[in-house]
Amino acid sequence: MDYVSALLPPVVMAVFFIGVIRVIVKTQGGANKTKEDAAVDAALARTETAPAAAAPKTDA
Repeated sequence: MDYVSALLPPVVMAVFFIGVIRVIVKTQGGANKTKEDAAVDAALARTETAPAAAAPKTDA
């Protein structure tokens, strides 16, 4: 029975990993892709139009 206890954790982790990969693949694209792209574009636009912070001056 030692082989069962030795193989159980890797098998459980493999099943979990496959499940995570499937969720990631299924959520790519689709109806949410447009909303996600719009949110990223809006965030990028905010950072590009934000006034640049003045760099601190150092006396050398």
